[in-house]
Amino acid sequence: MIEIIALFFLCKKNGELAAQKGLSPVRWKWYTIAGWLIAEFTGLLLGMLLFGNANLYGLMAMGIVSAFGGYLYVKALLEKKPDTYDDDINKIGVSDLHPPPRRD
Repeated sequence: MIEIIALFFLCKKNGELAAQKGLSPVRWKWYTIAGWLIAEFTGLLLGMLLFGNANLYGLMAMGIVSAFGGYLYVKALLEKKPDTYDDDINKIGVSDLHPPPRRD
């Protein structure tokens, strides 16, 4: 249950970062979920190969650590994307630089 709550907040964080980059937050939230699940199952399989099936706590720990690694991988991909910035200097026209006309 705690894993689902953590995934919710991590998806929210990646969504905010994607919005800052000018990308679709929903798409990157889904990428975060996919990265989490793929890395978790990969970590579980690797743990089964290394430790066997008897050590359940070791397998769960390996899965959680791998899942967080999947989140970090998606976050690293997202951080590599360039930020979008609003270049206000190009929006200023010549008439904007003059004071407003007086009305009598």
